[in-house]
Amino acid sequence: QVQLVESGGALVQTGGSLRLSCVVSGLTFRSAALGWFRQAPGKEREFVAATIWYDTNPNYADSVKGRFIISRDNAKNTMFLQMNSLEPEDTAVYFCSAARGGILGHYSAPQSYDYWGQGTQVTVSS
Repeated sequence: QVQLVESGGALVQTGGSLRLSCVVSGLTFRSAALGWFRQAPGKEREFVAATIWYDTNPNYADSVKGRFIISRDNAKNTMFLQMNSLEPEDTAVYFCSAARGGILGHYSAPQSYDYWGQGTQVTVSS
């Protein structure tokens, strides 16, 4: 059984930083495609960042490029999202996602991932 468990969400002020974690179990982590998505109230789930095992360069949404960093620790089956210079517009529930092996579709499409965590709330106050 595949499980993804996020943690690290919190209330933070504008300009602050947070680091989200996602512990993955039940699949071969080092050969998994991993992604972060977020969903704000009344909005669709949107892509944030992705790291695919065969691609040395991670991928980011334009809205977070230069502020967020995605990383993975294969020894600990854990993925991270370091979020810096947070803005109120970053307020959302953040979800981690995984797909076995590669991505059949586009890395930014939610339907490209097979497994999801329960989400962790990030709130940025102005």
